[in-house]
Amino acid sequence: METLKDKKMKKSADTRMKISGAEAIIHCLLAEGVDLIYGYPGGAIMPVYDELYKFQDQLTHVLTRHEQGAAHAAQGYARATGKVGVAMATSGPGATNLVTGLADAQIDSTPMVCITGQVPRHLLGSDAFQETDIIGISTPVTKWNYQVTKASEIPEIMAKAFYIAKSGRPGPVLVDITKNAQFDELEFEYKPCTQVRSYQPYPKPDMADLQEAAALINTAKKPYIVYGQGVILGKAEEELKALVEKSGIPAAWTILGLSAMETDHPLNVGMVGMHGNYGPNVLTNECDLLVAIGMRFDDRVTGDLDTYAKQAKIIHFEIDPAEINKNVKVDVAVLGNAKESLKLLLPLIKENKHEAWHSEFKKKQEEEYEAVIKADLYPQKPGLTMGEVIGSINKASGDNAVIVSDVGQHQMIACRYARFTQTKSNITSGGLGTMGFALPAAIGAKMGAEDREVVAIIGDGGYQMNIQELATIFQNKTAVKIVVLNNEHLGMVRQWQELFFEKRYASTVMTNPDFVKIAEGYHLKARRVEERSELDEAVKEMMNSKEPYFLEVRVEKEDNVFPMIPSGASVSDIRLK
Repeated sequence: METLKDKKMKKSADTRMKISGAEAIIHCLLAEGVDLIYGYPGGAIMPVYDELYKFQDQLTHVLTRHEQGAAHAAQGYARATGKVGVAMATSGPGATNLVTGLADAQIDSTPMVCITGQVPRHLLGSDAFQETDIIGISTPVTKWNYQVTKASEIPEIMAKAFYIAKSGRPGPVLVDITKNAQFDELEFEYKPCTQVRSYQPYPKPDMADLQEAAALINTAKKPYIVYGQGVILGKAEEELKALVEKSGIPAAWTILGLSAMETDHPLNVGMVGMHGNYGPNVLTNECDLLVAIGMRFDDRVTGDLDTYAKQAKIIHFEIDPAEINKNVKVDVAVLGNAKESLKLLLPLIKENKHEAWHSEFKKKQEEEYEAVIKADLYPQKPGLTMGEVIGSINKASGDNAVIVSDVGQHQMIACRYARFTQTKSNITSGGLGTMGFALPAAIGAKMGAEDREVVAIIGDGGYQMNIQELATIFQNKTAVKIVVLNNEHLGMVRQWQELFFEKRYASTVMTNPDFVKIAEGYHLKARRVEERSELDEAVKEMMNSKEPYFLEVRVEKEDNVFPMIPSGASVSDIRLK
């Protein structure tokens, strides 16, 4: 007798069959290699969940405790694996709760497909129960979206969704599916999408542009590379390293570019940006050539555009034509995937060392060490610092953990001091700055990179925005390590209030609950550290645990993150204190 599993396997092998739209969605996901979905069920998406129940042996669904958590978990999974993350929700509030994750994924170029249920076609526009125009709402924050109203549309639209999400500069796609389209039947046939009219995701690098770029690189006296997440998304880590080593050019990373090269590489000079390293920021305005690779000249990197690298020629390696000359006018633009472009560039580059130029970075590094780094990592004051916690995690993990950081002071400290030896190791909300990102994103990252330790670094403010996802961790036994750096303030806002608003701490002091008891209520191992003498042993215990683990570290309440470029100031105006 043919079992249900036999029927499912037989259907999966068929190219054409008459099935419901809901079942067609499942087959589309399987055809795209999806094995993990994050979501939350509801009335308008229930037919799909009913089919999902029948395919549990082929497709795992992770029930998050909030749709925003589902979106961030899908982001974490995508960032850790390079695959498309998938999230699913019902109509109305279920769909709108995905929007923050969509916006975050859009600005950080994260491949994600979100599937939402919708009221039946005949009720569209009638203000039916839980009807929301999610297509209109999500249009500004998605790479593409589409509302399916007929079952027959499902295979083509789903194939197109995955192609658009993962091709070129990746991004989030939303497919909204009316309930009638989920119930109705269609003759199912799936064909992966390989092109979309008028959409050219992979521009070919122009050899003339590459030769012009090489000529500038070979003749520059003070060349400088700033690389971003485009290197990771383009799988160009080896090519970047080869370029840096052959040319001898000092290289700095953006927050999202962090981990594309190992942090202790001798030609890696640190991080650019508002709370980046002193030398990489100041010397931006002293280089004679700036080579930007897979980065978008975000305002947190450039500061005042009127003063940014005005003395330098600028080369921009970029896959998205919309980013060329958007913020910074460049002298040479090389369009294309970073891996392909750098491969073609390498033979044109002469070997060099630029020793005198590197010595300028070393001098600035020494200044920063004495003024800032020493106090962050080796403090003399009694209270714990965020920097020494990150240092302890580096030591316990052998510089090999995936660090998922939330947004705020702890994020800047984590990105400044975390040390990495592998790519795809730094996961954070860069462009949107979404508090509440880290806890669910760490769930997705751990499920995507099961063989690696995943540590969520979170402030006490952001932690409470999606704290309910502790239940997801417990239910799925996801062995993430959660570190809350508790300073009883919204730390970054408080820092600005101290520096620019005469210490008027308006609505930034936090009266917090007992975080350890809450974690224990979710059946997680939990511990609190308040003394320096306990720190290393507690972090080691956490890292050695095979289960989820929560560690609260009470840190200095009014520590500031330096260096700092005041908002709107020049990178040359960076402050060490």
